[in-house]
Parts: sequence; structure tokens; C-alpha cells
Amino acid sequence: MRLTERLFQLQQHGTTVRTELLAGVTTFLTMSYIVFVNPDILSTTGMDAGAVFVATCLAAALGSLVMAFAANFPVGMAPGMGLNAFFAFTVVGAAGLPWQQALAAVFISGLVFLLLSLTGVRAWLVSGIPASLRSAIVAGIGLFLAIIALQKSGVIIGNEDTLVTLGALDTAPPLLALGGFLLIAILEARGIRGAILIGILAVTAAGWLLGDVQYHGLVSLPPSLAPTFLQLDLPGLLHHDGGAPLAVLLQVVLVFVLVEVFDATGTLYGVVGRAGLLKLPGSQKRFGRALLADSTAIVAGSLLGTSSTTAFAESASGVQVGGRTGLTALVVAALFLAALLFSPLAAMVPGYATAPALLFVAGLMLRELVEVNWSDLTESVPAALCALAMPFTYSIANGLAFGFIAYAALKAGTGRWREVHPAVWLVAGLFVLRFALE
Repeated sequence: MRLTERLFQLQQHGTTVRTELLAGVTTFLTMSYIVFVNPDILSTTGMDAGAVFVATCLAAALGSLVMAFAANFPVGMAPGMGLNAFFAFTVVGAAGLPWQQALAAVFISGLVFLLLSLTGVRAWLVSGIPASLRSAIVAGIGLFLAIIALQKSGVIIGNEDTLVTLGALDTAPPLLALGGFLLIAILEARGIRGAILIGILAVTAAGWLLGDVQYHGLVSLPPSLAPTFLQLDLPGLLHHDGGAPLAVLLQVVLVFVLVEVFDATGTLYGVVGRAGLLKLPGSQKRFGRALLADSTAIVAGSLLGTSSTTAFAESASGVQVGGRTGLTALVVAALFLAALLFSPLAAMVPGYATAPALLFVAGLMLRELVEVNWSDLTESVPAALCALAMPFTYSIANGLAFGFIAYAALKAGTGRWREVHPAVWLVAGLFVLRFALE
């Protein structure tokens, strides 16, 4: 008790060890779906699914540990949704970079994020991006995840005339995926903790009963991390002749940094603010440490072999049951380490079982659209363009580019250029440069 009090100041935060333990378990249950979803997404790039599973658990545990001891915040960390999709389907899939070079881009973005946090530029950047674009970015990533989920499950398929059309709903994968989505939504609406995890496991069990999933046990020693550990190819990424073109490198790092900055900052403000921790003495210093923990976890994750690690909004569930200190995050870290033993279960989960989780998270992210000022066309049009371009061009990068450029252009074209923060001009200019270099 004395040790936990000295490390986490439980009395000062009005909490107890029992409350923090319960909060940690609750947070883990709401975010543990990532150990199934992340390997499923990143393995599409050719990465070893078993190694990604281990990297996901280790990155989540490491990030949560740093958050616990450096910032003493009740925030769990893990590879972020949206960032993993950008890694797999845009950086590797569309841009054609090998996954080793994509990991190198994550590494660079983590260093840039760290530098921005240390110098205070991060605060300048975040404060300068208009609320409408910040909301549109979150909603657009949600739409991007939605189209990935519907495609992975076979609910939608390609069509030469209409680009996409409804898939064969008389087959198991799309039906199980849609059923899993409804199950998650019902459980969540009824306040059941771990609803997303239950949905994934339920669809996997249904697939096993139908003979689509082979049972290989539940517990074993973790797979080898060797296929992804320290496999990032930094020289290959930076070598112009044999590596990524300058336009691709600029685009990839810029998008990683922007999404990481907005995701981490927004989530931390939301979760920590809900816990009432921003009102405590020294809160801004602790918040700065939390951002350093985030950027450090990104760098470590790239070395382990996973996409960008970030603070999880699901941490609000732990705050809801009373979590107020880093002891909550410490419990989350311990449970992610324990999850390493369940690699056979992770290997059993089919793509159509993770699709409901993606679709449900996408729906939650779309709530951000209510924050857009729809009565002002100079705000709403760039926001709509940003959100719509992400799924329809199958690229988060294109959505960001369209949104920032349109915002600057519309404000300038209506004589309201003074409303545009220098950060927006900077980001829009970088995206224009990216298009010019292609």
C-alpha cells in the first residue's frame, strides 16, 4: 500500500487500490480487441501475424507502463485504429512501400512527434487546426475503417459498373459479420463491458461451429517476434533511388504525424478531462509527459514491428468506474502481457470476425460530425470533402490533403484569409508540394 501510494498518490486523487484495479480491468476489456484486429490488418502487408500479435501486446504494455509511471494518468495505450489501416492499405497497399520501409516511416514520425512535443510546436499545431477539420479527420478515418470492414467481410464487393455493390448475403462471412456488429451494438447499449471483444469471440465461435475456423487451442507460449523485430528499413526508405520517392515519403510521414498528434492530444484531453485531472496542480506538466510517453511508444512500437501506438479513447470506460491514476494503466499493461499467452486464439480469429469491431468503431468515430459548423460553408465544405475523400479514394492522406487545401482556398476566396492559422497554411502548402512532386 505504501509503495502504491508513493508511486501513484491514490489518496490525493480520491481513489483506492481496489478501484484502480477494477478500472484497469475495465479499460483492458474495452480495448483488448486490438490484439485480434491489429494482426489481421497488418498481416495483409505480408507481415507475420504471430509476430505482429506479440508486437501489439508488447507495444501496448510498454506504452501503458510509460503512461503509468511518467504521467500517472489512467490511460491505456496500444496500436491505434486508423493508423494501422493507413499503414496497411495506403502506405503499403497504395503507395507500394515494403512493410519494412513503412515501419521506418512510423519510426521517423515518432521522432518528429517527440521533437514537436519537446519544443512546444505540437501545442501550436493543434491549436491552429480548426475544430471542423479536426472533427472531419476523425469522422473520415471512421468512414475509411467502415469501407475496409464491409469489404473484408464480403458485405460489399467490387463492381465494374457501380464500383461497389452488395455482396452475397446468403453466405456465412457477411451474415456473421453483420450479426456480430449487431451483437456488439446491443451489448454496448446495455452497458456490457468488453462488448467488442465478446462480439469478436462470438463470431469466431460461430465460424468454428460452421467448420470455417479450425480450433488450435487457447493458450501457448507466444510466437517468435523475430520476423518483425528491428526489421524496419530506414536506409531503404531514405535512399531516393531504391527507396520511396520524395513525394511519398513527405506524404506518409506528414499524415502519420498529423494523425498521431491529433489522436493523442484529443484522446488525452478527453479522458483526462473526464477524470477531472486537468484541474489538479501540475496537470500541464503531467500532460506533457503523457505526450512524451505517446511518442516514445510510437518509436518503440516501430522497432518491435507494429504501426503507431497511441492513447485509447476506450480508457474513458476505466475512468467511468473510478480510475484516476497510473495504477489503472499499470493494470492494463500487465493484462496485455498476460494476453501474450493467448496467441492460438488470436490465430483462429477470421477476418469477418474482426470486421464487426472495425465497423462499430467507425460508427463511434462518425459522431464527430456533429461538431462541424454546417451553417458556414467555408467550414463545412472542407470538412465534408476531407471526410468523404478518405473512403472514396481509399486514402487517409488524400482526405487530409483535400480538406486542408480546400479550407485555405475557401477562406482566401471569400476574403477571410485572416481566419486561417499559419499551421493550416503550412500543412496545406506541404500537401500542395506533395502533389507537385508526384
